[in-house]
Amino acid sequence: MRPAHTGLAVLVAALWGVNFVVIDIGLDHFPPLLFCALRFLLAAVPAVFLVGRPCVPWRWIVGVGLALGVGKFGLLFIGMNTGMPAGLSSLVLQVQSVFTALIAFAFLGERPGPVRVLGMAVALSGIAVAAVDEGGSGPLGAFALVLVAAAFWGVSNVLTRKASPGAPFNFMVWSSAVPVLPLLALSLLFEGPARDAGALRDLDLPGAGAILFVALVTTLFGFSVWSRLLQRYDASTVAPYSLLVPVFGMSSAALFLSESVSPLRWCAGALLVAGVALTSLGGARKRPARPTATAEAPDAADARDAPGADRALDPRPTPTR
Repeated sequence: MRPAHTGLAVLVAALWGVNFVVIDIGLDHFPPLLFCALRFLLAAVPAVFLVGRPCVPWRWIVGVGLALGVGKFGLLFIGMNTGMPAGLSSLVLQVQSVFTALIAFAFLGERPGPVRVLGMAVALSGIAVAAVDEGGSGPLGAFALVLVAAAFWGVSNVLTRKASPGAPFNFMVWSSAVPVLPLLALSLLFEGPARDAGALRDLDLPGAGAILFVALVTTLFGFSVWSRLLQRYDASTVAPYSLLVPVFGMSSAALFLSESVSPLRWCAGALLVAGVALTSLGGARKRPARPTATAEAPDAADARDAPGADRALDPRPTPTR
């Protein structure tokens, strides 16, 4: 990539890493589900009037919106609110690449190649080390919530692949609008109207700044730049820069939140980043072609499944942050 574009890729990774610190600050001012709802409300609802009609059928928009907005971000915010450190959260979420490959294997028949299988094993060993470290210093329940959030991210990646949106920004905006009402309803149900009203009534500058950052900077700006880079360069060139996210996440958490990083956590980080790199870049085996009915007139289903007709599922994350 050109130096300017390399700088933009690093900048977006840095913003996405620092985003975990900002989320931690925002959770001091809002209940987690309300904070998540406000993030999507500000990021998506005004933008839907600018991007035009949805570029894919509604079933994909609703599916990705619920998996990503309610499943991934809702559980992430709850996990961090119940004690999961910001830096460790930025690291554990990267196991989404393993979940993506496993879900694609189960539901799409995508067979991971040997390098990708090795990467998944290395990444899962990193998660095990991180769980041991967190079990000795923090609540394992919060760790589990963030792990399930990563699984929902994998679900959204597979759904996004199936949707194949031709206009990624349009798709991101519409799918980000979907979770607003469900998150508000869940917040009213579980966090209570009084708590929500109190948080909005006591809104101050740090709280407003946290909402603006997670909505406008990391979501709209970050995704717009990342999408533009993916349009200009191959995914295999751009995607590895996302591996810098936990580096910036853990570093900024240590700097701004005084989170300690134990030797065991460093080990977990090294294993997870290496495993994600192998999983993301290792490639997958293509499904074999079905035998044709006749040599002269293969049917449409056979033609669609011929070698090379389908690309292997890329487990790199949908860059919605």
